[in-house]
Amino acid sequence: MKPQAIRHGFPWVYANEVVLDRRTKGVDPGALAVLEDAERRPMGVVAANPGSKIIGRMLDFDPDAVIDEGWLRLRVARALAHRERLYDAPFYRLIHAESDGLPGVIVDRFGDTVVIQPNAAWAEVLLEPLVAAVMAETGATTVVKSASGRARGLEGLDDVDAVLRGSLSGPVSVPMNGATYMADLEGGQKTGLFFDQRDNHAFVARLCKGARVLDVFSHVGGFALAALAAGADHALAVDGSAPALALAEDGAKASGLAERFETRKGDAFTTLEALAEEGAQFDMVVCDPPAFAPNKGARDAGLRAYERIARLAAPLVAANGYLTLCSCSHAADLASFRNASARGIGRAGRKGQIVYTGQAGPDHPLLPQLAESGYLKALVFRL
Repeated sequence: MKPQAIRHGFPWVYANEVVLDRRTKGVDPGALAVLEDAERRPMGVVAANPGSKIIGRMLDFDPDAVIDEGWLRLRVARALAHRERLYDAPFYRLIHAESDGLPGVIVDRFGDTVVIQPNAAWAEVLLEPLVAAVMAETGATTVVKSASGRARGLEGLDDVDAVLRGSLSGPVSVPMNGATYMADLEGGQKTGLFFDQRDNHAFVARLCKGARVLDVFSHVGGFALAALAAGADHALAVDGSAPALALAEDGAKASGLAERFETRKGDAFTTLEALAEEGAQFDMVVCDPPAFAPNKGARDAGLRAYERIARLAAPLVAANGYLTLCSCSHAADLASFRNASARGIGRAGRKGQIVYTGQAGPDHPLLPQLAESGYLKALVFRL
């Protein structure tokens, strides 16, 4: 381990970087410990998990820090103050894991309801004080635990969702960019809605007045509903999930946009090919797929998939129209994703200029020492 990296803010200690004795090898996942350098100088309090490749997650550089509900409330309050400066309504990502000083913890806020993803063992161990801290600082009355996702499996944690406080009665309506979205906080993907694309939705919507819009991998209608709210003529949302498309249709109705909104269930690649055979043309095509490269081992295959998406989508864009391509794969950096996208457009016989490069919104802060915290990339090409 390089102590200077930790002292400069890198939040993880890998299992192959530390020396453990018999006692420390046997600590329970999620236990708190003091990290020491080779000279036995304390470096701070870490959350330990001997069963994970990330054996230590830095919580506090003060080795005497007490990690309790009071400590958690200070972290939540600091994060909340930033979000309240950004947004008039309480719908946002409240805690963005390491970037907000709570490693492995995601909290999304939906009004009086919050969804917590405790993706690290320490957060599972301290879940009760974490819930209490979030409720105390936000005034939330309902708390949902989301246990889905790959990260919990890597930590040796279960995948059982639960309503920890209060109750839910169906999807929650979320106002965003002039539209109303319906978020399924119990059975939906991740925490039910992707707040990270909010600013990219807004930019794309600016280009869509009077436009024909195709939103592929639409989930609950992210780009499509924002475009319609901004004056798009028509939007077609494509997704492989019938429940997600049903929520998108409910959102369109709630937004008063249903007459201009259409959905099609199907595999994205197959649907793009079918639309080309039908001779379909759109002024804006958006492709926002799941992570094709979730880790370094999948990077090359993921980039080929992004290239293929661009190649299939580009022919559907009308002359002087726009193609928006997104990646949430942290293993595929911006330059590699941009090159793969440009290759796909070129192989479709089209040429384009990049008019916008986007990332996650400011409620998803980037920790500069941790590249993984800056995962989202959005490119808008004019073809």
